[in-house]
Amino acid sequence: MTREQLLEIISDMESDRIERTRSTADDKLGQAICAFSNDFPNNKKPGYLLLGVNDDGTLSGKRWTDEDLQKIGGMKTNGKILPQPSIVLSQVFSFDDGDVVVVEVKPSTYPPVRYDGRCWIRVGPRRDRASLEEERILIERRISYAKTYDLVPAMGSSVKDLSIPLFKHSYLPFAIDKETLEENGRTTEEQLASLRFFDTRENCPTNAGILMFGINPEFYIPGAYIQYVKFIGQEMTTDIEFEKKFSGALFTELQLLDDFIKVNVVKERPVQQDSFQEVLVKNYPFWALRELIMNAVMHRNYESNAPIYIYEFSNRIEIINPGGLFGEATPQNFPNASDYRNVVLAEAMKILGYVNRFNYGVKRAISELDKNGNGAPEFDLDLKTKFKVVVPINKQW
Repeated sequence: MTREQLLEIISDMESDRIERTRSTADDKLGQAICAFSNDFPNNKKPGYLLLGVNDDGTLSGKRWTDEDLQKIGGMKTNGKILPQPSIVLSQVFSFDDGDVVVVEVKPSTYPPVRYDGRCWIRVGPRRDRASLEEERILIERRISYAKTYDLVPAMGSSVKDLSIPLFKHSYLPFAIDKETLEENGRTTEEQLASLRFFDTRENCPTNAGILMFGINPEFYIPGAYIQYVKFIGQEMTTDIEFEKKFSGALFTELQLLDDFIKVNVVKERPVQQDSFQEVLVKNYPFWALRELIMNAVMHRNYESNAPIYIYEFSNRIEIINPGGLFGEATPQNFPNASDYRNVVLAEAMKILGYVNRFNYGVKRAISELDKNGNGAPEFDLDLKTKFKVVVPINKQW
């Protein structure tokens, strides 16, 4: 975008693809990004958020700092906008009357997009909350886009294959704001569809719905389980000490897996130091191990009939999941870049607290392992159909 093009769009007061603001408040930025992501007018073109411009088209006089720009860029990964938006902090233009930051927001292929549980859209030059009927339009539009496996309808299934009490009472209150929940006229299928767990065209749950709330997910997705095996020694040829299978709806299995790691895998014991004092040492840091396993659940290829494997040896843990790096993530930019093979599962895991921020967990896990004395994990990025990480045990263990 040139300065001349910017001045032209600043003066266009009627566009549904432009919003002007001088505020950096999370709510205002989040709602605006959400509305552009939903692309309710169906422009199929990016929307532009012009920061530092008053409603009347004059410049506010603000000078933007690096801290301001980092805050704006963080709106993409902080998890308040779900599914994760596609935004580019494209340019900063300096004028005598102030700076203008141009934020480009691309239409989402997974609408409806929500900010803090509410769906926002553009109606002409203004922004507003979407009505039930407007959400239905966005849902129908998304169905025609469905590109990821978790959005595909689980043909042959029905709403009876889902645990509706689990969805309604345990998940929905965290995903949708209270005011929207209290609105009348939403059927169970519409509530499921608004969060991408039901396909209204085929009148059946999506694969994400089966995975998250299915009564028997393996019936429709045979590889939808996690296999843990603990070996006595350092090789698979040694005897098995313990094994456990995690199957069933991810909503409940993730909590069971979380507890299992904390109680059965992570151990702590006193180790004598050179000063003859004892310090408590952990074999693995809980947060790092949990993050790498949750990462496998979120990014695996569910079209494969193979499960996720967690192998615990006497000197390491290996985590192997079907599906290599996906989309924009490559061996050259990992772990600094990420992409999502399962956008609905990523959103659900963020809502449930198993993901703190997007494109952040693996880097923090590496740091936590280093602090605990394990050393760096080894990622095998050369496998085409699998993703493998080897986590060494604490060197003092």
